[in-house]
Amino acid sequence: MTIVIDTLIKARWVIPVEPIGVVLEHHALVLQSGRIIDILPSDEAERMYVARHIHDLPHHAVLPGFINAHTHVPMTLFRGMADDLPLMDWLQNKIWPAEAEWVKPDFVADGARLGIAEMLRGGTTCFADMYFYPEIVAQVVRDSGIRACLGTPVLDFPTAWAQNSDEYISKGLALHDEVHNDALLTTLFGPHAPYTVSDEPFRKLLTYANELDIPITCHVHETAFEVEQAVAQSGQRPLARLHALGLLSSGFAAVHMTTLTDEEIALLASTGTHVVHCPESNLKLASGFCPVAKLLAAGVNVALGTDGAASNNDLDMLGEMRTAALLAKTVAQDATAVPAAQALRMATLNGAKALGLGDITGSLEAGKAADIIAINLDHLRTQPLYDPISQIVYAASSDQVSDVWIAGKHVLQNAQLTTLDETQIKQRASEWRARIYTPA
Repeated sequence: MTIVIDTLIKARWVIPVEPIGVVLEHHALVLQSGRIIDILPSDEAERMYVARHIHDLPHHAVLPGFINAHTHVPMTLFRGMADDLPLMDWLQNKIWPAEAEWVKPDFVADGARLGIAEMLRGGTTCFADMYFYPEIVAQVVRDSGIRACLGTPVLDFPTAWAQNSDEYISKGLALHDEVHNDALLTTLFGPHAPYTVSDEPFRKLLTYANELDIPITCHVHETAFEVEQAVAQSGQRPLARLHALGLLSSGFAAVHMTTLTDEEIALLASTGTHVVHCPESNLKLASGFCPVAKLLAAGVNVALGTDGAASNNDLDMLGEMRTAALLAKTVAQDATAVPAAQALRMATLNGAKALGLGDITGSLEAGKAADIIAINLDHLRTQPLYDPISQIVYAASSDQVSDVWIAGKHVLQNAQLTTLDETQIKQRASEWRARIYTPA
């Protein structure tokens, strides 16, 4: 007896990520109603199932989509605008003034479309955002079909979106109510950083996060200067302050974390706190080095994010994964640190766990959402092929991503976007450049 299903994806290699390092040859994924219902050898799948849609990928590795666990997607419209500057100069003298002048709903919508299109083409199926007007980003997410965890920024000072911390939080609660029943959208609270958010807003956020069971993410220990300044002003390192406020837990993701003591690493492990590593942004801003190998050895869940395109300058998770693996080896002075399979897990399942989505996405398992990508390894740069995981992490490029499914929907087909108009997106980006750019 055969079973009628929606989609059958047959591939040369299936890399489920869980268990780590496993590669299944000549296997197939069986999709029904947006979920994976079976993974089995391709010849068995053809005997057992009759599919409405069959995709035969003889030169491809099929794996879970990448999860960009930290970004500021609308900032793609600031890409390359303020390069080669240290963090605080970049932020205070370039980015914040530009945001004050330009960030409005139309900017956010166009920047989000540009960023989401880039991510889909590069195999990202889920992202965590932290930016103003998240309700606008939510609509672009719905139009594109990507999965997203949208963060509510919280600061002590006014911006175009809100005037004070209470208004930021109120708008975040409204966003949560708006998207609560949306299958592809969840929310998080995104207090900017310990140096821009005072204690009382942190306490309120923690109360609401516990009540609503949603995560909190925050830039923490991004630079040595941030830590030194906090100690000079309060006698307390930022991570210690957050711990005293009760924030460190399995519901908290600390982003960047370039300055850590062994005692702080042990604290992160004991509290179940996640770390989101953004290696390329950290390198470009000379912010420092996250001790990834030490964190992983201690049992800390380390995910990957690109940060925003204004400081990276792309949203390419394949590149981020490669940089993370290579940098970790140098920082640890150990060539065995963060092997390819671990780097891939950081870019997929670890990100899902950090966002509270580990039961939904991040690995190819029966019952999980069909968030799947196919990478064509029949390219010069990935030949000869001895180990598909190694080739994906150390050699493949984003233009080798041929297909992307999110909740079973084919959003990138044969390297063509199916839900977004790429020509229109590029035209709008060009128009924004003409408006923003001021010749020296």
